Amino acid sequence: MIYPTRRAIYLLLLGAPMALALGLVRPELWLVAPGWIGVVLACLILDTIAGASPRHLSLDARFPHQVGVGDPFDLALAARGRMVPPRAELAIALDERFVEGGRLAGDMRRTSAGEGLTRTLSLTASRRGQAAIEALWIRWAGPLGLVWKQRKFAIDGTISIVPSLRAVTDEGSRLFQRNSWFGLRQQRLRGEGTEFEALAEYQPGMDRRAIEWNASARHVKLLAKEYRVERDNRVVLAIDGGRTMAEPVGGMPRVDRAVSAALLLAYVGLKLNDRISLFSFAAKPQALTPAYMHTQDFPALQRAASLIDYAHVESNFTLALTTLGARLNRRSLIILFTEFTDATSADLMIRAAGRLVKKHRLLFVVIRDEEVEGEERRRPETGADVTRSNVAAAMLRDRQLVIARLQRLGADVLEVPADAMGASAVEAYLGIKRAGTL
Repeated sequence: MIYPTRRAIYLLLLGAPMALALGLVRPELWLVAPGWIGVVLACLILDTIAGASPRHLSLDARFPHQVGVGDPFDLALAARGRMVPPRAELAIALDERFVEGGRLAGDMRRTSAGEGLTRTLSLTASRRGQAAIEALWIRWAGPLGLVWKQRKFAIDGTISIVPSLRAVTDEGSRLFQRNSWFGLRQQRLRGEGTEFEALAEYQPGMDRRAIEWNASARHVKLLAKEYRVERDNRVVLAIDGGRTMAEPVGGMPRVDRAVSAALLLAYVGLKLNDRISLFSFAAKPQALTPAYMHTQDFPALQRAASLIDYAHVESNFTLALTTLGARLNRRSLIILFTEFTDATSADLMIRAAGRLVKKHRLLFVVIRDEEVEGEERRRPETGADVTRSNVAAAMLRDRQLVIARLQRLGADVLEVPADAMGASAVEAYLGIKRAGTL
């Protein structure tokens, strides 16, 4: 496609006032205006013929077919042809999961070898699902700047946006390096765990409460008990997929952050030979996977996490937690990723948690609402600021009331920043295992 630029339109329109001015001053020179328009039209034709032609371009677009939500990736674009301009403008139609409004503009530069135009765009997916990359438009001005030469390329590509495994690969390896003693092999961990391993001679630094006085008297030397950390525990990763979890925090929905943290926990738990299962719910229970205990089962948990959808209904905690409790036949650690804002809406959740905590260990993981905290701390300057600050303070007070009620029931509550959700949840899980209170 070739069409005139703004400069060409202005030059053509300049002929009208020129003809009027010459007609008033010297009527015999009125032919100058049509001549001016003819010159501009000739320049338009010359600018169209000269330079590179868009018909000779070919496009090569490279992008991954699967990315994790929140993980950056590159979209590499290369347009090649016999003659290419030094610079061209581009516009690309994308799914709104990649960019707000579904359209991204920029420019492309000619390579040093002069073989084509290249540009690499760095994109990040904000939500899970199937995202399309539809089409690309490339245009550049002719040598005289009077015409735009444009071509549209249909890409029609699709990228599958799945739960992010970046936390599993990065945070998982880092946590295991920091807790290298907490690996797959059973080791004699002095003072850790609750399962008795053996008697050993007491050494400085060991827990004095582990001294076995009867055995020490028989052997005439201090002997202490050694313990090892329990294995084969049942851990259920429960994810709330209701309306409050679909709201974004830090550019990503809460449920996606919860899914990434749950996958990191699942990876660590499988490494420690625990039995890991995934449970999701919204208005009703959605899925409860079998209890996996081998690292080769991790892809099955990943597929189950990918099926957790964005729901726009209130979560039914009574039905979900009652169903979960009925399907667990042994004491388990239930790690619940959820969100609550006020005491009234969380009342049913607290009642259901009270019944569940009588038999199981319950850990709530919620994201700290830094936006509300910022509104509460901000110095008010107008009456509206005072109102917002009071509302934020009331919301935070209700939130702390819910947390206090859950803790009185015997449940643990972990309130963490959004970016530290996965690592903090793993640390809490490891702390429970070290204490032997599961």
